[in-house]
Amino acid sequence: MAPNDSAETNGGTRGTAAGRRKAARYIVPVAVAGVAAATIGLVPALASSGDPDLPKISAQELIEKIAASDTEQLSGTVKISTDLGIPSLGGLAESFAPSGGGKGGSSADPQERMTELASGTHTLRIAADGPDKQRLSILDNASEYSLIHNGDQVWAYDSKSDQAYHATEKQAGKEAGRDAGKKPGHPVPEGVPTTPKALAEQVLKAAGPTTSVTVDGTAQVAGRDAYKLVVKPKQSGSTIGSVTVAVDAESGVPLKFTLLPAAGGKAVVDAGFTEVDFAKPDASLFTFTPPKGTEVTEADDAKAQPKADKGLGDLIPGADAARLGAGEPGAKNTKVIGEGWSAIAEITTPGATGLPSKGAGDVPAEAQQFLDALGDKVTGKFGSGTVFKTRLVNALLTDDGKVYVGAVTKDALVKAANSAS
Repeated sequence: MAPNDSAETNGGTRGTAAGRRKAARYIVPVAVAGVAAATIGLVPALASSGDPDLPKISAQELIEKIAASDTEQLSGTVKISTDLGIPSLGGLAESFAPSGGGKGGSSADPQERMTELASGTHTLRIAADGPDKQRLSILDNASEYSLIHNGDQVWAYDSKSDQAYHATEKQAGKEAGRDAGKKPGHPVPEGVPTTPKALAEQVLKAAGPTTSVTVDGTAQVAGRDAYKLVVKPKQSGSTIGSVTVAVDAESGVPLKFTLLPAAGGKAVVDAGFTEVDFAKPDASLFTFTPPKGTEVTEADDAKAQPKADKGLGDLIPGADAARLGAGEPGAKNTKVIGEGWSAIAEITTPGATGLPSKGAGDVPAEAQQFLDALGDKVTGKFGSGTVFKTRLVNALLTDDGKVYVGAVTKDALVKAANSAS
């Protein structure tokens, strides 16, 4: 095992469908947790067959090795498990799920399907051959969902519903770039890295004076020797305990990603390669022709369709403002309190309205049950409100319509709301 080396790095049953949608608007910043889970992404869980003996390496050298990695060809199987501690949506699931085509859009639309990775355990197959050819498949018991990028063409296919979604790279890139702050030409939806390296780069961007970065031994992942890079907050109040990235000793490619909560217990996200191959993938993996009888939705048609049922992102007050707070132009209703791992976004929701009170009459029973299970009532100098909890991201919605959200504890949210009053 390599010696430890460290470096401090700067850096219902009631109501109509319309009623459900109305009630769903009050299901606050849970979507933020989904985005956080998606941001944690596709990268890498696995079996260890003993710790290999590798040459000593410093944290700075390992970070540089990741940055210098020029691997563009790989294929493999990834297992990802996400446990945010979110209660079951129960009867509300119908409101959140893709409609399966028609008025609500295609069940193959990547913007719909990638949210599946925000919870549960999934097996993925990925392949990449340079910047113009990538494929990602989500495997189910008897079906498969695939997203294929080949040159200027992007296809997605859901074998269960026999529906396909088609876009040019320019169309897909505009959507992904707008939603995720990425450059045009990126065909994957918000927060979903296309390679393990993309995840590690996102995590390392958080490294600064509030962060400790160390090398903590070695591991073997998917049959390959790897170093373990550990990133920890130096600040108190964060819900994040540590992030460990297993980095391939030869290529510098991240092979495994584990995020542990500060409160202890199982990983919030544990994702990693079970098999990986750095040889050139077969070209047939990046070609797609819709099977006969497949319902194909073009990107322009999907964009024109109503989006009322598209998912959690439309179901929370201030969700658009929260997304803007991540760096999009026009974030007029959002400001950031604090910095680093304890940063909190303060969002003024449109109309400045809080949650409806019990018995208000416009909340279906299943929606109220969901809210009661997820939220804790709190009071302070700011007045009163409800804190909605997950194992990673927490959010305080005050009764006067402000949202405080971050990967921080309930006490940190209340303190931020008090200081802003």
